[in-house]
Amino acid sequence: MKKTIVYQGEPGANSHIACDLYNKDLTAVACDTFDQVFSNVINKKNDYAMIPIENSIAGRVADIHRLMPTSGLKIIGEFFLEIHHALMGVEGSSLKTLSTVRSHEMALSQCRNSIKELGLDPKSSADTAGSAREISEMNDISIGAIASPLAAEIYNLKILKENMEDKGFNVTQGMALLLLKPLNLPANYVLNLIIYITNPNNNIGY
Repeated sequence: MKKTIVYQGEPGANSHIACDLYNKDLTAVACDTFDQVFSNVINKKNDYAMIPIENSIAGRVADIHRLMPTSGLKIIGEFFLEIHHALMGVEGSSLKTLSTVRSHEMALSQCRNSIKELGLDPKSSADTAGSAREISEMNDISIGAIASPLAAEIYNLKILKENMEDKGFNVTQGMALLLLKPLNLPANYVLNLIIYITNPNNNIGY
């Protein structure tokens, strides 16, 4: 049976992209919350998990720092994902018709200056890809979403502005151990660190 890797979010989320890029032989499984992600691996419902730890623009992902120490799971690898946030809307929308933008609070934080420049009112959603799905269902030209280009493709939305992220050099590091590892990265590289975790009984290398 094909092994599974669970992530928090909906199809099209950045963690979903990371799962596919890391290992296409693993079946990516969406989960609503980080608590459920950890629970699924602990209870062996899924074999592995892909979780974000920290972003250098928006800071650490608080839920992970709460859940990881007591989870009993071990970190078995790391993965760096180039993140590009896109502003998207339904058919008929434009930068002029938008008044509100929805996304996960982390993405909104990473795009704070761009959102301000466009004069948009930010509204927090549970997930970046979820916000794309939501506006697709609303079909309101005044509401946009910030999510991955993959999410725009999945939910049939049009991209109104690419590269919404505020900084061109966004290196993220998850835990103190990772701070000891030198990162020789080119300028203008936007990264999000994702840690690959599994049950201690699983034997898999980097």
